[in-house]
Amino acid sequence: MNFVEELRWRGMIQEIMPGTEEQLQKELTSGYVGIDPTADSLHIGHLVSVMMLKHFQRAGHRPIALVGGATGMIGDPSMKSQERNLLDEATLRHNQDSIKKQLANFLDFESDKPNAALLVNNYDWMKDISFLDFIRDTGKHITVNYMMSKDSVKKRLSGEASEGMSFTEFSYQLLQAYDFYHLYKTMGCRIQMGGSDQWGNITTGTELIRRKTSGGEAFALVCPLITKADGGKFGKTESGNVWLDRKYTSPYKFYQFWLNVSDADAEKYIKIFTALSKDEIEALVEEQKAAPHLRPLQKRLAKEVTVMVHSEEDYNAAVDASNILFGNSTADALKKLDEETFLQVFEGVPTFDISKDELATGIKAVDLLTESAAVFPSKGEMRKTVQAGGVMLNKEKIENFDDIINNSYLIAGKYIIAQRGKKNYFLLIVK
Repeated sequence: MNFVEELRWRGMIQEIMPGTEEQLQKELTSGYVGIDPTADSLHIGHLVSVMMLKHFQRAGHRPIALVGGATGMIGDPSMKSQERNLLDEATLRHNQDSIKKQLANFLDFESDKPNAALLVNNYDWMKDISFLDFIRDTGKHITVNYMMSKDSVKKRLSGEASEGMSFTEFSYQLLQAYDFYHLYKTMGCRIQMGGSDQWGNITTGTELIRRKTSGGEAFALVCPLITKADGGKFGKTESGNVWLDRKYTSPYKFYQFWLNVSDADAEKYIKIFTALSKDEIEALVEEQKAAPHLRPLQKRLAKEVTVMVHSEEDYNAAVDASNILFGNSTADALKKLDEETFLQVFEGVPTFDISKDELATGIKAVDLLTESAAVFPSKGEMRKTVQAGGVMLNKEKIENFDDIINNSYLIAGKYIIAQRGKKNYFLLIVK
């Protein structure tokens, strides 16, 4: 597999340094991506560079994931309007361990092959370098003029509401360059990859390597920043980032994010965020054109990414949960949901509070759904709907409008789902 060709048809190359493709065709090459460890989970914005590493390993090369323990204490000024908070070492170490577990879903760290993935933390080599040693041995090789010419610096200094840039942030470019030099020297790493906002920092690294090693060659490859077809920011929802850790974003919500992308975005994302072949993707694109209402692209995209990040079991559970609202699911499927997913499925539906006392003694369905909860405006209308087979409690049809409803109907000890017709759901909460 030709790595550069693979990324090219997937739309994952924005800029590439001359000689990169030739180097990769010549021999097994080590390449790295830097990951900011400011949280103990990756979010889907990280997935583009992680997928680059995945394809890199698939092509027979050695991927290195660099967790920026040292640089994370400073914060990359690229694309940022202000300086970020600094993290302590204990927090950074915890974040590193959590991130490695997530990366193991994409990269093979355990193999005894020469291209097994590596995880490194730049704090391990930065912590013993004194400030004087750094500015003497590294700072002298890169001019201020060169550093000022980079977009990440120029944008911060020329912004209308700019507060300027601290020396700490200004030094970030040089620290990242030193990482590349260190990996080049100690691990033979020849290429750095990342998003297009990293191009300036990465090329400073190739320049530092050239100057400190009297002509050593290193290479750079960056992918475009991912956007949505409507111009919105990728990976953000109303509630914030879409995380890979289930404690921040449940598998159900994660699956729903991918399932609900637009047709234009689905065609683009399935190339970037899955390892499906060109033929498989082209076949899915044709299916989508023939029957866009069936959304084969979104369904396959959501499946591939959810299984990769979580598991087949989590994917199946997310599909079952989705079918509760939009498909022919059963009462059993409803009862299998954990409370968190249950509430996410029914987020936004009208809710009514019901007294636990009246449910404990039993209440007629007609009284429950008209007086206790205004699911129907009148008892007469409810009678007609029951006779037409259009009233359900917990996905099971009510046969008689005066059936007695009691605690045996409760889900998780406090919920009942009422359904009027096919699409009108109501959540009854017992208090």
